[in-house]
Amino acid sequence: MTIDLLIHSAAQLVTCASDKPKRGAAMADVGLIEEGAIAIDNSLIVAVGNTSELQSQYDARQTIDASGKVVCPGFVDSHTHIAYVGDRTAEFEMRIRGATYQEIMAAGGGILNTMHQVRAASLDQLVAETRVRLDEMLALGTTTVEIKTGYGLDTENEIKLLRAIETLAESHSVDIVPTFLGAHAIPPEYAGLSNDYTQLVIDEMIPTAAEWYRTSYFAKRNIPIFIDVFCEKNAFTLDQSRRILQTGKDHYFQVKAHVDEFTRLGGVPWALELGAASVDHLDVTGFDDRDSLAHSHTIGVVLPAVNFNLGSSQFADARALIDTGAALALATDYNPGSAPCPSLPLVMAIACRYQKLLPAEALNAVTINAAYAVGMTDRLGSLVPGKQADVLIVDAPDYRHLAYRFGGNLVGTVIKRGKLL
Repeated sequence: MTIDLLIHSAAQLVTCASDKPKRGAAMADVGLIEEGAIAIDNSLIVAVGNTSELQSQYDARQTIDASGKVVCPGFVDSHTHIAYVGDRTAEFEMRIRGATYQEIMAAGGGILNTMHQVRAASLDQLVAETRVRLDEMLALGTTTVEIKTGYGLDTENEIKLLRAIETLAESHSVDIVPTFLGAHAIPPEYAGLSNDYTQLVIDEMIPTAAEWYRTSYFAKRNIPIFIDVFCEKNAFTLDQSRRILQTGKDHYFQVKAHVDEFTRLGGVPWALELGAASVDHLDVTGFDDRDSLAHSHTIGVVLPAVNFNLGSSQFADARALIDTGAALALATDYNPGSAPCPSLPLVMAIACRYQKLLPAEALNAVTINAAYAVGMTDRLGSLVPGKQADVLIVDAPDYRHLAYRFGGNLVGTVIKRGKLL
């Protein structure tokens, strides 16, 4: 059989294959094939296996010798806020001087700082600045990324953000999954009126976003849209968050939730009740909620770059989440304030050192489990026949180098939908 591409002789071919989210002991199994090969045709994976077997079965128009290297799935970043303009370097200095996240936010910084910049920006500026971030993430191995709105905080500008995300999806090599996060913070015009702003999100923003989605690039390609909320002190209460997510679900959005980042408000149980695809942050999540998560279909997404950036010694107990049986994913939370980090390999490195993940667990957490967190596991997250050929060739002889080494970029080749980029 003649195919488009055969990558052969990999020191390790890592499939991360699973027909369900990985949990427990399965998190330590990356599906390793030594002297591995992968056959690709018409943007899809045709076969994976031993090099000698695949070379005897397929005649390829193009071949790549991956001797001494690792071949693995493209990374999936399941939680980002990269649609923004400007930066927040001044706040970086404020934190060094001792200001907390909540203190910066209460002083009109944080999310509201970026909100003012996004409201003043044109659609073209949003697209141009976000494209640069996507380029950097792609070079670091991220081939699929979830992007949230949340820096407009009114209907007009939240839809502007959705249109920017759509424009990028239409034109960039990275696959994009959109999330509507109108409930990211209370905008200044609603200061002291959080219930009124919550009602605006419910009555106007969500229906408008749902109408936009119905004719969007994403709907036409069966890419889901998610609803999210920042359930936290000085953001949205438990009741407000529940009402927002339920309204989103009523409009056929899939559900995500920012919960337990600083304060345990009880967001995990009701997010599970709503059938959330993921609950994200989980820094202060307790045993009972970890156990509930382990008995659900929801992915727990932890974001160690945030803790690292904030100079915190408190990290989500990812080790306990895995040991309890929860399905764990890692993501960058790439944003201008709390996590200006484009690199999933760096996130893996932090998680291994501070949260005691094994390198195999970290790799599964940014591939197969992350694909489940964005509802795309039918086409992404593992190297198995029939899935999209999103493949990385890593300049190292062992996949563990992805977490063992840090500060550089081991991703030598990125293949997206079967094409070398």
